[in-house]
Amino acid sequence: MILIIDDDKAVRSSLALLLKQAGYQTMTAESPDEGLAVAAEHPPELSVLDMNFSVKTTGEEGLMLLKELRQRFPDRPVILITAWGSIPLAVEGMKAGAADFVTKPWNNDHFLQTVRTALSLSRSALADGALARTRAQLDTLYDFEKIVGVDKGLMSVLQTVGRVSATDAPVLIIGESGTGKELIAEAIHVNSPRRHGPFVRVNLGGIPASLFESEMFGHRKGAFTDAIRDRVGRFSLADGGTIFLDEIGELDLNSQVKLLRVLQDRSFEVLGTSSTTTVDFRLVCATNRDLRALVGERRLREDLYYRINLITLTLPPLRERPDDIPLLVQHFVDNLKTIYGRTALTVSPQALGWLKIIPWPGNVRELKNLVERTVLVGSGDVLEIDDFKAQFHPAPSRGHAEELPAVGVFTLDEMEKSMILKALEFHGSNLSRVARSLGLSRAALYRRLEKYGIAI
Repeated sequence: MILIIDDDKAVRSSLALLLKQAGYQTMTAESPDEGLAVAAEHPPELSVLDMNFSVKTTGEEGLMLLKELRQRFPDRPVILITAWGSIPLAVEGMKAGAADFVTKPWNNDHFLQTVRTALSLSRSALADGALARTRAQLDTLYDFEKIVGVDKGLMSVLQTVGRVSATDAPVLIIGESGTGKELIAEAIHVNSPRRHGPFVRVNLGGIPASLFESEMFGHRKGAFTDAIRDRVGRFSLADGGTIFLDEIGELDLNSQVKLLRVLQDRSFEVLGTSSTTTVDFRLVCATNRDLRALVGERRLREDLYYRINLITLTLPPLRERPDDIPLLVQHFVDNLKTIYGRTALTVSPQALGWLKIIPWPGNVRELKNLVERTVLVGSGDVLEIDDFKAQFHPAPSRGHAEELPAVGVFTLDEMEKSMILKALEFHGSNLSRVARSLGLSRAALYRRLEKYGIAI
């Protein structure tokens, strides 16, 4: 049963009808006292309440009601309804334990999606509890094929991914650079009901503020000076699927307001048009920044922060999961065996032991790059410590005081040129395959060919 508490009869009737048509049972109340009385007699599975009642307009009564409901029914979610101009009040409600908030006038589809998400998360939490599963058990339930590791911290993340994937809850992934945030975002998508829809990746750090609307919402030819053709925006591309906003902490304040509007209304105007486009997407964001600190510095809107992090996943850095390093190395080597046709390729136990003691400030990405360089440059079937040391170029250590193993005698440019030459030879100068094997774009590969004077 869903309890609707609002002093506006029209709002109560509209929401009750909408929820009834969607198959939910409802009860209504027009005041906090009546709402608490109804809840005491018929405990709701979810409550929907207005933040402003006619008696008071400051929102204090709504906040008190929210806190009372959370105290009496701590495992039952509450969704807030508020006007756009009262978003700060909704933020206070989120701090007090609300599951989500919806602004007036609401979009019916988005409202129902918010209800389904809140109920699904609540039910799965009650059913799942703190149930721990092994990696083998998780792999029988979900598709985590691209994610390697059995570390306790990683397993906790995967278990949450499995639980929330079936919902449309917005997810915020936090972790250092190179920890695999995009892989987790993709895992959320492929294990969700949206798996057959698009998965759209957006690096917000690479979009200038002046191009944000064009990139995200699209434009029509002639909308501005350089608009020589129509462009489909990222949100339109993500319709029916998932949009992954990486580096959310890099977004400027003006763009944050525009993003918040889309997240709330699920609609926007394409530049150069006056019509409204409605989209259906699931939001996943990622950052390596401390978003709470950015909020405190007024560089990130607090309402946007609470809108994107209904579920927060924190990925452990590689230095905290050393026992996963041999598994990761084997995974990378197995892939490279296929790429280079070196079926006998293996890594010595001594080399694996050495790799486990590196602090890896660049995390999994740094380890992957080292393994690929070592395989590409080396000629033996067994990779030893010296093979890895010759290619080891430590990233900035983020203040770690550990003494790093010695690096090889070659400069980075020399090693990079050697890698490119070997890749060109192996792939018969097929630039697409060379770029892919080196983890470069074709444009980046062309720049390096010019830099090192390599003729094709």
